[in-house]
Amino acid sequence: MGETRTWPAVAVASAITLVLAIVGGIAASAAVAELTRGPSAAELREAQAAETALRWERWPAGRIFPATLVYTSEQGGRELARRVGISSRTDCRGAVDAAIADQMRAAGCRAILRATYLDALQGIVVTIGVAAFPDALGARSAIPIFPSDGSAAPGLRALAFPGTVTDRFTAGGRQALTLRAAGPYLVMTTAGQVDGRPARALGEQRDTMFSFTEDLAEKVGDILTAPASPDCTAKEWRC
Repeated sequence: MGETRTWPAVAVASAITLVLAIVGGIAASAAVAELTRGPSAAELREAQAAETALRWERWPAGRIFPATLVYTSEQGGRELARRVGISSRTDCRGAVDAAIADQMRAAGCRAILRATYLDALQGIVVTIGVAAFPDALGARSAIPIFPSDGSAAPGLRALAFPGTVTDRFTAGGRQALTLRAAGPYLVMTTAGQVDGRPARALGEQRDTMFSFTEDLAEKVGDILTAPASPDCTAKEWRC
């Protein structure tokens, strides 16, 4: 008959202890590596998206709407549009016509910031609106809410400042609308002439008269979505 051998209890216990120690060491090393590693590329992208989506709330209004914006004139030259003022109101409902206010809220509109600019010749007044949404999908989904033919109404409300050359810019004086999605933002413009004349009083209108407003919307959109180096130690970043 063959001989049966068994491990002494002490040897078995030692082997188990050794295995547990190895496993524990591996787990501890993994935990330390997880705690000390830098953020991954995916985490940095998520942090960037989250920081961008909150710029409307955390940045000074003057950073979003600078004192001047560069645009290309009808003749092809570079001109400056100058800021007249910035609205202190940010509610979505008050910044657009009542006919589309509920649709904007349903699409996820968090706020709408507005500022008004004058072209270089001070003949055209432009209100720029920045509608903030939770993400880029929300911003794009709001585009069909507005007229597809560029009609100014229903759309962004005119923002006039009493005592300035913009004080005649009212709902009836709006003549053109532009829309531009920029990340989680929908940048809108509505424009008219400083004398407040309605579009129907103009007769034949030049197609290029208000085309420069697209440049203004693009510049504001670029400001809001400009890449930034993540700073995981700052409160506005969540890496």
